[in-house]
Parts: sequence; structure tokens; C-alpha cells
Amino acid sequence: MANLTRWELLKQFTKDEPENPFNWYALALEFREEKPQEAKEIFEMLLKDFKSYLPTYYTAASFFSEIEEIEEAKKIYENGIELASSQQNQKALQELKNAYQNFLFENDFD
Repeated sequence: MANLTRWELLKQFTKDEPENPFNWYALALEFREEKPQEAKEIFEMLLKDFKSYLPTYYTAASFFSEIEEIEEAKKIYENGIELASSQQNQKALQELKNAYQNFLFENDFD
């Protein structure tokens, strides 16, 4: 296993433990810059299949904003804020709210 690339290793983790959202999340982060289409597909899967995995929302919203899918990013931020609130995760809630406000400002939402 020592000879595997990080991508290969993370892919193997997703095969070994497909029910673990962290493995998919880590793979999406690795793909974000060089394989954005694959990252997008993984983020979409995480948001659909692991709705309660809070770390996805901040990163996915930022990613969708970067690829100029602004309405999707807005929806993800809003869903993440709602989830963080329902999970009573104040730190994540504040981070999402701050990022969302910056996002709204940068994209000229009123």
C-alpha cells in the first residue's frame, strides 16, 4: 500500500468503507483542483446520501461557487446553516453564516 498515490489510497478507502462519508469527503477535497468534475460528483453524492455529514456543506458550497454554480452554492449554504442549527453545532453554524454572508456580498445578492 505504500506505493499507492493519495488518490488511489482514498479510492481504496471508499471501496473498503463506502458508508463512511469522511472517505468520500477526503476524496472530493483531493479531486477539487485537478479533477473538478469528479469532485462535483462526489460532493453531489455526499449531499444526497450523507445529508447529516455537516463538514460537506461549507466546502461544497465554496466549490460550487468557484465553478460558478451560484444558485447551487446558495442552496448548499442555506441547507448547511439549517443543519448546523438543528445539530446545535455553534462553531459550524457561525462559520457557515459568515461564509454565506461573504458569498452573498460577492455575488451581489440583496
